[in-house]
Amino acid sequence: DCRQYTNRSCEECLKNVTCLWCASSGRCVEYPVRRILPPADLCELRSARWGVFWVNFEALIIAMSVVGGAILIMLGVCCCCCCKKKSKKQVSEGPDKDDERAAREREKRRVRQEERRAEMKSRHDEIRRKYGTVQ
Repeated sequence: DCRQYTNRSCEECLKNVTCLWCASSGRCVEYPVRRILPPADLCELRSARWGVFWVNFEALIIAMSVVGGAILIMLGVCCCCCCKKKSKKQVSEGPDKDDERAAREREKRRVRQEERRAEMKSRHDEIRRKYGTVQ
């Protein structure tokens, strides 16, 4: 029973994890486990201690809110950075594929042009032989 530690020290009260120390009244009471925070009629948040004597519920709530908010902001920034990086990568992949396709088309045209030149040269050589104007 936590009431036996009333008017003793906070450390003695908080050795039992089911106990809550109220610093303003010096009472040691059962922690209301059905509620997350102790009700104001039991003890004010700034006077309520649980687990360790040096942290009150008010400071604990503020600290947890700040840490939680910072984590959410970091997650949001990471998500934005990842999305931007992914979209830049997709945009940069597009022109690379287009550049590769254009280079292949240029190579095909160059090969066809060389084949035509060789074919035209052979025709011209045949015509020159036929008329005896071989050089």
